[in-house]
Amino acid sequence: MQTTTNKQRVFQQLFNTIARSAKTGEPETRQVLEQFLYAICREGTTRELAERAFRSLREHYFDWNEVRVSSARELAESLDCLPDSEGRGQRVVDFLQEVFETTFSFDLESLQKKGVKQAAKQLSRYQAANDSVVSSVIRQSLGAHAMPLDNAALRVLRRLGIIEGETEGLEALRASLEHQVPKAKGPAFGDAVSAIAYDYCVEDEPRCGACPMCQHCPTGQEQKPMVATAAPQRTKPR
Repeated sequence: MQTTTNKQRVFQQLFNTIARSAKTGEPETRQVLEQFLYAICREGTTRELAERAFRSLREHYFDWNEVRVSSARELAESLDCLPDSEGRGQRVVDFLQEVFETTFSFDLESLQKKGVKQAAKQLSRYQAANDSVVSSVIRQSLGAHAMPLDNAALRVLRRLGIIEGETEGLEALRASLEHQVPKAKGPAFGDAVSAIAYDYCVEDEPRCGACPMCQHCPTGQEQKPMVATAAPQRTKPR
């Protein structure tokens, strides 16, 4: 179990080492509807890939109504840089259809006039929503201090020992992280964790030896003996 001091060291290493390789600069502030769509692209991948996919949607379709009446397979061509591009395309279509049927428009800026909790509650009712998407919207479009936690981020944070156990709810996990990560550093922290997840901390065969967080990561330290044991099995050249 990680002590508080060890966790603080991991946080410091994340900011000092990984954040330098993550995309720099403040994320773009978008209107509520567009931030929701961007968050669908952003989930489980890096900021760079999400921005590329979102930009592709904007460039290949005249407006959001044209996106709404397109098929998931058609949208997948614009989202092909993302994992599960067709599944994401279907979520985009479902969300736009639901918004249109409810508001007869593609404008959710009325949520700006509501409190963050009420806006989050309304956003969570959409079929395409999940905790990560809603947190992304209320952070980037509504100015709240929120930490989007997708499956990739949870995997990294658990392996690093920042999050312990599997049973604690997402709301409690986010509250804990929001207490430890200042609001101003939230986007950079999220970008750093995403970069680790994408480049090193993959699901099945994490590249612990190459990860700059390895020496601070309990999982990485466990993996090192396994790598050392496997190495002598290689056939030596004659």
